[in-house]
Amino acid sequence: MELPVISNAPAATSGGCKASGCGSAPDALAHLPAEVRRKVQDHPCYSEEAHHHFARMHVAVAPACNIQCNYCNRKYDCTNESRPGVVSELLDPEQAVRKVLAVAAAIPQMSVLGIAGPGDALANPQRTFATFGELAEKAPDLKLCLSTNGLMLPQYVDEIARHNIDHVTITINCLDPEVGARIYPWIYWRNRRLRGVEAARVLIEQQQRGLEMLVARGILVKVNSVLIPGVNDTHLPAVSRAVKAKGAFLHNVMPLIAEAEHGTWYGLTGQRGPSAAELQALQDECAGDMAMMRHCRQCRADAVGLLGEDRGAEFTLDKVAALEIDYAAAMARRQEVHAALIGQMEAARAPAPALPAAGRPVLMAVAAKNGVVGEHFGHAREFLVYEASPQGVRFIGHRLAELYCGGADGCGEVAPEAILERTIAALAGCEAVLCAKIGFEPWGRLEAAGIAPNGEHALEPIEDAVRAVYREMAAAGRLAQPAPARQAA
Repeated sequence: MELPVISNAPAATSGGCKASGCGSAPDALAHLPAEVRRKVQDHPCYSEEAHHHFARMHVAVAPACNIQCNYCNRKYDCTNESRPGVVSELLDPEQAVRKVLAVAAAIPQMSVLGIAGPGDALANPQRTFATFGELAEKAPDLKLCLSTNGLMLPQYVDEIARHNIDHVTITINCLDPEVGARIYPWIYWRNRRLRGVEAARVLIEQQQRGLEMLVARGILVKVNSVLIPGVNDTHLPAVSRAVKAKGAFLHNVMPLIAEAEHGTWYGLTGQRGPSAAELQALQDECAGDMAMMRHCRQCRADAVGLLGEDRGAEFTLDKVAALEIDYAAAMARRQEVHAALIGQMEAARAPAPALPAAGRPVLMAVAAKNGVVGEHFGHAREFLVYEASPQGVRFIGHRLAELYCGGADGCGEVAPEAILERTIAALAGCEAVLCAKIGFEPWGRLEAAGIAPNGEHALEPIEDAVRAVYREMAAAGRLAQPAPARQAA
């Protein structure tokens, strides 16, 4: 059986990069050197613009880890959680290569192959580099990415460069060992288990040294930091300044996931995660020092597809084993699709129309799909949040939601009332929600919560729709009114 080509690529009329924040400037990457722009223009994790169009895949070949984090609990054979460290199938390198080639044939927008766990890529160097080595030969058009805690990074920088891995993510949560001792119970270093401040000091030193070595070799580095209220929240702006000074390309401050059901130490001891407002405020503070990533989905270690979706169930090992794939034809198809998407994004870049000169910032949530207002309110599993102001439109982040309507069109099977309540709570701080359709019941509940539902801009590019609603609010005099009190999400 030949594997069908499954395409989620948006049509040329979908608005391209206007949906991702670049519509307010001629080129969101224009400040970067040409070589860097080339490396990130189709990377969904490194480019906010690209994440609406290009897909990524993580392969779970690295089960072991050499540090313990209080926010981590690795789970195997798990399909019900979407967070780092979770996988449904552990793979050996041969299985991983076979699966990558199958996914890349089926999803021609795929541009990136990453190894991010479920443990640490460099705590499993043989499995990691065996996978990368074979894929570099069989799918040379794919970008290779590696995520690491950084403990073993200096030892493997030369190997990373030799395998043409030109995107590396390091998780750096602190620079102060005293802070680190509250995040990392222990590390395994040189055949010894170190604990407390000593462990944190070694880890921090290795992370900083590895970052410098990668940058010296021209490898792009993204730094991830987990925002832990009361632990490292006031410390992260200093982290941002330090990693920028050492040459990191992008900083991703992401919220702590601390639900007790995940079984992490923080979750079981009551450590709370940040509210959406706290996360935005910290990201804005750090953004004064370097470029911030706001579109992170904190993906599983076996994620497949566009950011915000998980198609891993379509490519289990048993399904992949039954496929016959023309790899050369698949790669040619990928290159054709990639060129078309990049051309589409370039064509869509244009100065955006000005917004009303007087007015306050407004947050709006969007039920989005492929860069447009394309999802029914009750079918949305996440909402993208944008801020409109006289300065323009910018992407803020995303809010997770649960499926409220089970019908293919309209609201066939309606989920319990509690789900709607949780969705509305997740949209706290937003003054409008834009969606393709919305039912009578959620419409009324949103209005009662002070969130204006809007279904008038279905299938419009996101930023165009947000601008239109902002102008409507200005015409109605709503921008002259104080913003409603924002509740913690």
